[in-house]
Amino acid sequence: MTRVVFVLVPRLHLLDLAGPAQVFFTADDLGYPYELTYVSESAEVATAQGVPVRAAVDWPTLRPTDLVVVPGWRSSTGPHHAPIGAVSTERLRAHHASGGTVVSVCSGADALGSAGLLDGRRYTTHHDLADELAARYPRATLVRDVLFVVDDRVITSAGIASGIDLALHLVAVQHGPQSAAQVARSMVVYARRNGDELQHSAMLRHRAHLSDAAHRVQDVIEARFSEPLPLAELANSSGVSQRTLTRVFSAATGMTPLRYQQVLRVERAEHLIGHGETVESAAHAVGFGDARMLRRLRSRT
Repeated sequence: MTRVVFVLVPRLHLLDLAGPAQVFFTADDLGYPYELTYVSESAEVATAQGVPVRAAVDWPTLRPTDLVVVPGWRSSTGPHHAPIGAVSTERLRAHHASGGTVVSVCSGADALGSAGLLDGRRYTTHHDLADELAARYPRATLVRDVLFVVDDRVITSAGIASGIDLALHLVAVQHGPQSAAQVARSMVVYARRNGDELQHSAMLRHRAHLSDAAHRVQDVIEARFSEPLPLAELANSSGVSQRTLTRVFSAATGMTPLRYQQVLRVERAEHLIGHGETVESAAHAVGFGDARMLRRLRSRT
């Protein structure tokens, strides 16, 4: 169980909060365990959109595996100085120091900057705030025109809807890209993944089409990509002929079902190798008989 603690500040943007919260809530519904908690320095928080929300004033006990998320807010006048209190600022700093991950959406990056967590790190924020925060935190490196940036357990997003992309990335990192694809489909969102890490998973990159047959086959391949999957079996699962499946699938995804399965295997193998597995063990784990095919496909990629 991963606890996600949302730190609510006055005049917070509802979508900055609701977008990531819905991702983790949906993931929990799908069997990937998350517990959502909301904290603030006052029991009721006014949002920029006029809907008041309630939160706990006492923080829960946090573990390094838990996430702390600061949604963005709308400044009433002047610069977007962080309306976050000393207690919350110290909590952010302490959680990161203990090995935890801190996350911001939009102007929430200013709260991380106030806690000293942007210094020496790369970050992003909403384009309207970029120049302001770049001047305020000269020891940090602003990355413009990306959806989110990951740097040493400090994760910042551009704001508003990009908080959804960031949350999908976090689900994918913890539970695998298939989990993020399931969440994105359940939420009926287009899963863009142009952040600043390895977010370009085929499970998300090739899901923006409208072909039901192709989606059904993708579901099968994603669930069983390490197994032999004859074209006849895939065609039967989609209710079309093998020839029709090849044509429809290629039109929807730009590749054949076999090529799609190979891409998923290579992506998973790259993940395993990046976490210390040998090429040989990674090849066997994803369904290749030996490492030669994996090496050949990696070289093509």
